[in-house]
Amino acid sequence: MNDAKSTSFEGSAAGSFSPRPLTGAMADEVERLLSGRTRDIRLTGDLRRRFDERLWRQRAKVIRSWMTWVAFVDVLTLALNAMLLPREVALLMVAPACLLPPAAILTALVWTKPRPAAVQRASLLGGMCVILLSVALVGVFAGGEFYERHLTIMLFVATSAITIFSVPLAWTIAIACYALCLYFTFQWYNPLVDAGSVIAGTLFFSCGIIATVVARRTMNILAQKTFLLDCRDQRRVAELADANARLERLARTDPLTGIANRRWMMETLESLWRHGRETGIVAMLMCDIDHFKALNDKLGHGEGDRCLVKVAGIIQSCVRADRDLVSRHGGEEFLIVLPDVEEEEAVAVAKRIRESVEAAALPNPSSGVGPSVTLSVGVAFKSATDTGVSLANLQHEADVALYRAKEAGRNQVCVFHRPPPAAEQIAARR
Repeated sequence: MNDAKSTSFEGSAAGSFSPRPLTGAMADEVERLLSGRTRDIRLTGDLRRRFDERLWRQRAKVIRSWMTWVAFVDVLTLALNAMLLPREVALLMVAPACLLPPAAILTALVWTKPRPAAVQRASLLGGMCVILLSVALVGVFAGGEFYERHLTIMLFVATSAITIFSVPLAWTIAIACYALCLYFTFQWYNPLVDAGSVIAGTLFFSCGIIATVVARRTMNILAQKTFLLDCRDQRRVAELADANARLERLARTDPLTGIANRRWMMETLESLWRHGRETGIVAMLMCDIDHFKALNDKLGHGEGDRCLVKVAGIIQSCVRADRDLVSRHGGEEFLIVLPDVEEEEAVAVAKRIRESVEAAALPNPSSGVGPSVTLSVGVAFKSATDTGVSLANLQHEADVALYRAKEAGRNQVCVFHRPPPAAEQIAARR
């Protein structure tokens, strides 16, 4: 696994990772890597940056914990040595041992929040160099039996770091090489060990550390494969969600005019009535293009379709986009629902729609009203106090008003006036 450059995560919350959609090239790279052998996986470019972003929080937490515990164990060991070892030996250990806690704590502080990759790399490798050197020098300064013992402890510290730190392989190899070089150098000058033993010991420990590095590399590759699988799954979920959204839009949209279809409108209105969300006056407008069949017969269905599209656009331009509901209710019929309006305002909207369609001067030479397309509109109302008026009642009333508008000569707006309740009629007679 190559030490690909990582980007700085400055400006993002520490440890936060919000998946972003993969680009086409990145998705192709994910599929290519997953189709090959696992051991050949190498993340580069944007994929590598995303992988580092995703693992940063876990990686930083592990490094901070390891550094804190190493510093704590060093101080504890120094205290125990002061109590258990001869005073002169313990004093020799103090100076080199004091190098470790500041280096470990400083490294932990650097990894408390995202920083540039160069800073993270320098802090970790620099901190490990001081820590391993500190452990080795404790034995070198104390001499005797402590010399080789602390060099072995130093290798154990390096091995634990290699095993635990999920960092790029180049960083891992640097720690391993540094630890082995320290061991060989200090052992070479150990007066109690001959040269043959130094070489044999170095080779022995090298085998163990190399095996640890290989294991760390395998864990890194498996982590990258898991990341790639997650990326592929996220892309597939996103594609499925997008397909479902498109299907949902198709299910509630009229394919010709692009506005809502009858099914979606009726489901929306039924929900509105069922949950009692209508708090003010609700106006329902039923619109019908006059002599539309004659237009189709004279100019053809293609022109009829263009007429429907243009009328739908005119209607939408005359209503409140954020509140009013518009749908194609049938062949040439449009249903409009205006929630929370005054009766005068609803009638004004209906008249504006009719006038706008007439002003558009869409051709309809076979119309009995005039040379252009016209619209008849029926309007019905329901207030919050009209608890007995159902959705079907209101729609029927709008249909009745539309029928009356057509009977009266078309190209006009007719309002349905609901007769007052029986009690009010009796009171009016008196």
